[in-house]
Amino acid sequence: MTDSVRRAHLVGYAALLTTVAIWGAWIVFTHQAVTHSLSPAAIALLRMIPPTILLAPAIRRAGIFARGRIVPLILCIIGAGTPFVLLTATGMQYASSADFAALVPGTMPLLVALLSALIFKERLGWLRVLGFVCCSVGVFAIAGRSIADADASTSFGHILLLLAALNYAVYTLAFRASGLTPIEATGIVAFWSLLMILPFGTMPVIEAIRAGHLHEVAFQLVLQGVLSGIIALVAFNTGIERLGASNGAAFVALVPVVATLLAIPILGEWPDLAAIVGVATTSLGVLLASGILTTAEKSDRKPAD
Repeated sequence: MTDSVRRAHLVGYAALLTTVAIWGAWIVFTHQAVTHSLSPAAIALLRMIPPTILLAPAIRRAGIFARGRIVPLILCIIGAGTPFVLLTATGMQYASSADFAALVPGTMPLLVALLSALIFKERLGWLRVLGFVCCSVGVFAIAGRSIADADASTSFGHILLLLAALNYAVYTLAFRASGLTPIEATGIVAFWSLLMILPFGTMPVIEAIRAGHLHEVAFQLVLQGVLSGIIALVAFNTGIERLGASNGAAFVALVPVVATLLAIPILGEWPDLAAIVGVATTSLGVLLASGILTTAEKSDRKPAD
């Protein structure tokens, strides 16, 4: 391995670890905000302001109508814009950080694969199928706990989080058909989402500031719009560029673990047995579903030069 390749790999690993850290922190601090000081509408508004402003050149270059590809654009907005943020933020009001970490990052690959198989007739290897089975076990472990406890509010939160995962799965497939770069898609989705949430999110933000939560508003503006909305995206794409898509997807498996561990000192949330099983099985499922093990197996079978 040459020095340039080694440096590229180091940059890739650093970028993916940055992404995992931001996404894990995003889960925990968003949960803290929506259960203490900010409404889901306020979170959605703060999420959309920075990308709309900072990515204005990319929005101008691609056009607010995504070069005329209206249907993929609409699906992208539904999948990753205001509806997605409202579902996640509202779901976090009823479910723990560990539940979110398992149900959303843990089920998105499963839903993407199912939709790809139905729409694009994509074929799946046995390792990926096993990964999806693990994701399903994690979902049933967490959902079964609230059903067994007859906890209707937690079950409602789980339903919202699963719908959020479905939304983002739709975005993943729609993005492929949009013809946009990740930066362009992020900017355009944020622009239209900002217009959607502006009438509903403005007053909650003003009320939060009047109630003395200015620091929380400023923190969430940076976390939602800058760190999660832009930097994590750029870092994730950099990691994929340097290490490949399978490695990038494999690192996503760390997000539930990081979020669950961060929730212990920050929120005082100690995961119960169902949460531990859910996080462990969905993390393993994401790793298997990413295809990285299949890729490694194929590489091992290649004849030596």
